[in-house]
Amino acid sequence: MQLKRLVTGLLVGLSFASMGVGCTQQRDAQADAQTSPTTTQSQTQAPERAPDVPYVPTPQVVVDRMLQITKVNSNDVVYDLGSGDGRIPITAVRQFNAQRAVGIDINPERIREANQNAQQANVTDRVEFRQQDLFQTDLRNASVVTLYLLPDVNLRLRPKLLSELRPGTRIVSHAFDMGDWKPERVENVDRRTIYYWTVPENVPANLKQ
Repeated sequence: MQLKRLVTGLLVGLSFASMGVGCTQQRDAQADAQTSPTTTQSQTQAPERAPDVPYVPTPQVVVDRMLQITKVNSNDVVYDLGSGDGRIPITAVRQFNAQRAVGIDINPERIREANQNAQQANVTDRVEFRQQDLFQTDLRNASVVTLYLLPDVNLRLRPKLLSELRPGTRIVSHAFDMGDWKPERVENVDRRTIYYWTVPENVPANLKQ
């Protein structure tokens, strides 16, 4: 009889011990879930609206010439509006030693791709990509602005460029001009056209519209 009570007591004790371990493990798991970062969560978000232009990469030879024409150097902050896979900001820093480069794109897929390319190029300390509407982006820090958009988008963007950018800021566009704002330079590279402007000290009234 005593042996039976002893065995029963041991079984009950083991049962409570097992329950205690199970509760502790469950609490630990819950705590881990609350404190651990969610590795699958994306750093980007759904775009506010559809992109203004389709994604068509600028050939690297054209990228190089755009940055040569604008004479990008270590004093420059380059903004690329519609930055796609990031090749212009990455090239500006890696090959032209720009102080900093910022790529703006509304498409989260392009931002992810550009960040991966910047990591592979080891330029993440000086290159930044922002998922933004280019019409909402603050451009005042830019000394060089690069574009590969569309004619109507360039015209809609022109008043913003001329109102926010400092006199002397260089602007270069692949393929498309800006209406009656006459470029200072036009070049053909690899059967592509490049247009170049400098923001004037006194902007004519007709260009502000």
